[in-house]
Amino acid sequence: MNPAPPTQTAAATAAGVPARLPGPPPRKRFQRTWMAAYFFLIPYILLTLVFFLYPFFNAVVLAFHQTNGPYTRVFVGWANFAFVLGDPTFYLALKNTAIFAVFSVFLQLPLSLGLALLLNQGADKIKGFFRLAIFSPHLVGQIFVGVLFSVLFVPRYGLVNRFLHELLGWGLENRWLENPALVMPAIILTALWMYVGFNMIYFLAALQNVDQNLREAAMIDGAGPWQRFLNVTLPAIKPVATFVVVMSTIGSFQLFELPYALLDGFGPANSGLTVVGYLYQYAFNTGDLGTGATVGWILALVIFIVSLVQIRISQSMKGET
Repeated sequence: MNPAPPTQTAAATAAGVPARLPGPPPRKRFQRTWMAAYFFLIPYILLTLVFFLYPFFNAVVLAFHQTNGPYTRVFVGWANFAFVLGDPTFYLALKNTAIFAVFSVFLQLPLSLGLALLLNQGADKIKGFFRLAIFSPHLVGQIFVGVLFSVLFVPRYGLVNRFLHELLGWGLENRWLENPALVMPAIILTALWMYVGFNMIYFLAALQNVDQNLREAAMIDGAGPWQRFLNVTLPAIKPVATFVVVMSTIGSFQLFELPYALLDGFGPANSGLTVVGYLYQYAFNTGDLGTGATVGWILALVIFIVSLVQIRISQSMKGET
C-alpha cells in the first residue's frame, strides 16, 4: 500500500479539505465483489440442485427401471419405452390430447383474437372493465373450473343444457360427462371459457402496439377493414400470434387437472384421458414411477419438437422482415 505524498496531505489539511485515505487495491475490491455475487447466488444454486437437477437425473434413471413404490426398483432397460409405445391406451390418450390441442389453436385462439379486436376499439374505462371480466376465469384455477362445470353440465337442470334447449330446442337431456362422444366437447367448452380471456390479453397487447400511421395510410388508400387486418394488423402481430399458438399447443399437451376435476377421473372408456393423465395413472395409481417417467420423457420430446417448430417459424419471420 503506497501512502499519499506528505506534501499533498499537508496541502489538503491546510486548505481545510479532509485528506483522501487510500482504499484497497483493485484486486481486493474485485475479490470482494466476486465473493458477494456468489454469496447471493447460493440460495438459487441450492434450489436448482434440489428442485431441478436432482429430479432431472432421477427421472432419467427411473425411465429405465420398473418400480413398486418409491423404494423398490428393478432395471429393465428400454422395456418401459417398448411397453408405452405399444400400449393402445397411450395412443388413445395421445389422440385425446391432440384433439384438444387442435381445438385450442383453431377455435380458442380465433375467439381470443376476435375479443381483442373488439376491446381494442373501445374506450379505456370500458376496455379495462371487460378485459378484467373476460380474463377473470383464468384466475380461479383448473380444479375450481372443473368442479363448477361439472354442475353446469348436469342433465335437465344444468345451465349449459338449459341454454341449449332454449336456444336450439335441443340438448336438455344431454349427459355430457357420461357419454363418451360428448366428453371431449365438454372439456373443450370448459377450457374455452377458462383460456379465451387469458390469450386475449396477449393479442390485445400486440394490437395496441400496431403502428397507427400504417392503419391511417391504408384507410387513405381505400383499404377496407378486412384488407387492413390482413395487410397491416396481422403482419404486425405475427410474433405474438406465433408465441401464443406454440404456448397454447404446449399447454394443451400438459392438460391434466381440468378433465380430472370435471370428470372425477377420466370419463367413461377413458374418453377424457390425456397424456399427463396416463402418466398419473401409472406413476401414482399403480406405483410404477418408472413407466411414469418414461411417459414424461416421451411428452418432453413432443414439447421439444413443438419448440423447434417455434424457433423455425421465428427464424423464417425474421428472414421475411
